[in-house]
Amino acid sequence: MKERLLQEFEMIYGDSKRCHIYFAPGRVNLIGEHIDYSGGYVMPCALTMGTYGVARKREDRKLCFSSLNMDKVIVEKSLDEIKPDPDNDWTNYLLGVIAAFAKEGYEIEQGLDLMLYGTIPSGAGLSSSASVEVLMGFVLKELFGLDVSGRRLALAGQWAEHEYCGVNCGIMDQFAVAMGKKDHAVYLNTGNLSYEYVPVELKGVKLVLANSNKKHALNESAYNDRRRECEEALRNLQEVMGIEALCQLDPDTFDTCQKAIRDEDCRRRARHAVMENARTKKAVEVLKQGDIEAFGRLLNESHQSLSQDYEVTGDEMDALAEAAWEQPGVYGSRMTGGGFGGCTVSLVREEDVPSFIENTGKKYTEKTSLKADFYVVEIGGGPVVLL
Repeated sequence: MKERLLQEFEMIYGDSKRCHIYFAPGRVNLIGEHIDYSGGYVMPCALTMGTYGVARKREDRKLCFSSLNMDKVIVEKSLDEIKPDPDNDWTNYLLGVIAAFAKEGYEIEQGLDLMLYGTIPSGAGLSSSASVEVLMGFVLKELFGLDVSGRRLALAGQWAEHEYCGVNCGIMDQFAVAMGKKDHAVYLNTGNLSYEYVPVELKGVKLVLANSNKKHALNESAYNDRRRECEEALRNLQEVMGIEALCQLDPDTFDTCQKAIRDEDCRRRARHAVMENARTKKAVEVLKQGDIEAFGRLLNESHQSLSQDYEVTGDEMDALAEAAWEQPGVYGSRMTGGGFGGCTVSLVREEDVPSFIENTGKKYTEKTSLKADFYVVEIGGGPVVLL
């Protein structure tokens, strides 16, 4: 891989002198969906698929970006003219991180040449955007010797997503990418960013991702609407109790006060947030006990809540999860990511993986006329320098 990347960089930029190679992972969220902007607990893990970057400093202030996934065309910008612009397209993810660093007082006085290559399927809900953002921040940190923590990398990526890409996302994706640890999930309190690593020991069990190939664009979907509905539910509850986030409530307390939420849709969004937070806390307990069956049941409950109360699955994601539930050797399956397309994550007994892929794919195609792509994935670590 390293030799190929250097060869591609040389073909695009003329030579590969003074280059370094970097990698930032994608992520899959095991459980704790759509609650990172409601102060909830989430449990993502980094993947071994992600984004590679080959980069070097320039002597001027020019930024030259290219991507092997985007026809290898060089896009030129300047450090002196960084601003959000829809015409920037995918480079907004990069420019936004540079702007976030500048906002925090980090001095970047030279430009750079950067070539990207991503192995995350676009639109699959595996945080290709967060992977690119964290990679950009990590490249800046390493190339320019900046004292930037993993936490700060995550926050810079989130700011870029908000201000340059129009997605009002929570912190989970960027945090999981920046702080991933091999064979561990990140149990993150999104309210205060405290976290712990939870070992994920899947003896005889595989994590299988199924890409629905139902494409989605979060800033054109109901993602931002869901966040606004949660905010309205919180405002209603704050009229009768002193809370700062929906996920400060436990299920019993929510039952007693939910009528304060005047809109029925907003009430169901809040119910999902509270119950999903409780499921995530329970998931930590059962994982530490090695109870994969109980963990799988929590995944199924999470999907049902995302479908019925949060309404972010859609026919395709429901069909994919339901097809998975019918297969032998499946402990649990659910939608992961922002929704309205993307992937499911399933826990599958190792010997049943081939039949799971064949039969789930067949049933999904029969219901939707779409073809799913399957990936048996491993849990990886955070960003690294490869060369």
